[in-house]
Amino acid sequence: MTEGVVERISTEELRGLFLFEQLGEAKLAAVQGIARVEEHAAGTALYTEGEPATCFYVLLEGELLLTRRVGSGEVEITRSSQRGAYCGATAAWVGERLPQVYMNSGRLTADGRLLVLDAADFAGLVRAWFPMGMHLLEGLVIGSRNTEERVSQRERLLALGQLSAGLTHELNNPAAAAVRATASLRERVAGMRHKLAMLADGHIAPAALMRIVDLQEATVERAAKAARLSPMELSDLEDEVGDHLEALGVMGPYDLAAVFAPAGLDVAWVDGVGDAVGPGLHEPALRWLAYTVETEQLMREIEDATERISTLLGAVRQYSQMDRAPYEDTDVVEGLESTLAMFAAKRGDGIRVVRDYAPDLPRVPAYTGELNQVWTNLIHNAVQAMEGRGTLTLRTRLDEAGGCVVVEVCDTGPGVPPELQRRIFEPFFTTKPVGEGTGLGLDISFRIVVQRHGGDLRVESVPGDTRFVVALPLQGARVS
Repeated sequence: MTEGVVERISTEELRGLFLFEQLGEAKLAAVQGIARVEEHAAGTALYTEGEPATCFYVLLEGELLLTRRVGSGEVEITRSSQRGAYCGATAAWVGERLPQVYMNSGRLTADGRLLVLDAADFAGLVRAWFPMGMHLLEGLVIGSRNTEERVSQRERLLALGQLSAGLTHELNNPAAAAVRATASLRERVAGMRHKLAMLADGHIAPAALMRIVDLQEATVERAAKAARLSPMELSDLEDEVGDHLEALGVMGPYDLAAVFAPAGLDVAWVDGVGDAVGPGLHEPALRWLAYTVETEQLMREIEDATERISTLLGAVRQYSQMDRAPYEDTDVVEGLESTLAMFAAKRGDGIRVVRDYAPDLPRVPAYTGELNQVWTNLIHNAVQAMEGRGTLTLRTRLDEAGGCVVVEVCDTGPGVPPELQRRIFEPFFTTKPVGEGTGLGLDISFRIVVQRHGGDLRVESVPGDTRFVVALPLQGARVS
């Protein structure tokens, strides 16, 4: 077969193509003047995705295959042997308002003939002959792109708002606890200063004072190791210690018991204090030790609260990836956990979380921040589907045969009907009520997983069991 330009197309053959069948003689002649017929052997690559779009192709004979890049491989978009099928610079008439690059790759899978028009010539004909249609189509194409951009931006803003609301709620609890504990700690320290002055006024022998200090250290150590009691056990111990203190004639016995019992300090300990300091100092020593125990408890509360705040801030940092490179080996479990932390308030108490993580799961080369957006969309959708009641299951596993890590986000909501499952990843398609969804969350997730990472995202759903399954390749399939 001779490659390249072989002939000009005849009027009869040109009129037989559905694209040109309605043109008059003058317009057919104009097409003939700028078009050429090329013959190519099977396997010939006509153009490559991402390159400048220079030609518009119409199939005359043979079979045409169009593909898109996905990760390190290609996905077949369409295969056609229909006479008149077209490809290439199909949006040339829009001009510079859209990037003029090939949106896919085209090649022949059988020996074929093609009608070829240079993109600039093709665009000139469309603008000259169909001005009204061109303006309508231009408005549709560019308007659709702009709408998608704006709605996508709104989707991100909504996600940011949900993140901010959840984070504010989560930070408020430990912050408030720290403030309350700090105020109480100030009161206890003031009381300890007062008691210290009383102990040091010279009425207590140095040896007795040293015994009290030793008791203080032993009490702090014992309280730190105290086992957590059930509410019933704690109540019983408070009553027992309070009754014993009352029998000893101690003022406010049950107030002291409420301090001693949570620290695991029982009747035997109370008697041990008396044996160590003597009857005259028993009550002052108990009150001094109560201040000590309370102070330790309050400092532990402040420590727990600040650690919780630090953990939340760490989760935010990991979630947003502010301090990491954009493409790296990623721990998907860490990403899932940080996303859960951000949406703890959104889940509420009615949704139980089940973690089924495979041990020793390898890291995945990925855009970590983008994957966190996927987890956000999938978890948020699952929570909304369950309407405050149900089980959210996060599962990970290694698919050695497929060379990928698989993540499943499962919920016990009503499910997605079979007729909607095939459309669920389409842009602007949503199953939520009007005003509650943009229809871009799953579309964005699909593009991140499939187009950016060369993976796969699918849904499996029956009532009570909906699973979004994400497969991420272990070999880097980075797409810029």
